[in-house]
Amino acid sequence: MKNFFTLLFFSLLTSSIIAQDFQGKAYYKTKTTMDFGSWGDKMSAERKKMMKERMRPYLEPTFILTFDREKSIYKEEERLDAPGSDGRRGWGKMMSGNGGPIFKNLKTKKFIQDSEFMGKKFLITDSVNKLNWALEKEQKMIGNYLCFKATAEIPKKKTISSEWRKLEKTDSIHSQNEYTKVNAWYSPQIPIANGPAEFDGLPGLILELNYEKTVILCTKVVMNPEKKIQINEPKKGEVVSKNEYDKIVEVKVKEMREMWRGPRSKR
Repeated sequence: MKNFFTLLFFSLLTSSIIAQDFQGKAYYKTKTTMDFGSWGDKMSAERKKMMKERMRPYLEPTFILTFDREKSIYKEEERLDAPGSDGRRGWGKMMSGNGGPIFKNLKTKKFIQDSEFMGKKFLITDSVNKLNWALEKEQKMIGNYLCFKATAEIPKKKTISSEWRKLEKTDSIHSQNEYTKVNAWYSPQIPIANGPAEFDGLPGLILELNYEKTVILCTKVVMNPEKKIQINEPKKGEVVSKNEYDKIVEVKVKEMREMWRGPRSKR
């Protein structure tokens, strides 16, 4: 009951903001624990440490969610790579599974992720607000914002590393989705049903997420910046559904693994 009245208070407090147009930027620090899979059994502790350090820029990036009341774009903050690192950048991104910028339109329910895979550009389409969130009683402060907990189950992401590990165990492709639990913390003080990456649909901006081996934490929110924000829908790339893209990843990873195993099997 206390949780209900607190939410009601924030709903009334922010009703005047909702009636107006507003814009903002939320900065998120992402941290993913590296999973070596069966490869790790053959690596020394020193080698693992070196690999973690090399992959750190791809496992701990900063993203910016630029939003207004209806639209948003979520993309990695630009950074300077070390000289000579270009060759590793594409591989590092694919292995970490961060993907490209994500555009959402909360009014039309449109979701588009601009992604590149195996040298080809894709526009992955889906719809927003698909998760069946369970609102919990727990609350905590994140910075100056009072946040409430919500939980849901999401399909596990398909990346090169995840699909490779799956094939190592089964030597086959499974179409059935595996699911994992996600914990979210949202604040009604920022009255927008949005959040980082593909997450949205809660009565307030999502400021923290925990799922699998990934933590996403908002470190700064800038509301109504002086410079007007432009949020443009991505247009370049082959348009595919989320299911179609996942199938492409599965098939290509199987092809890569067969090519990798081929020379070894002839020995």
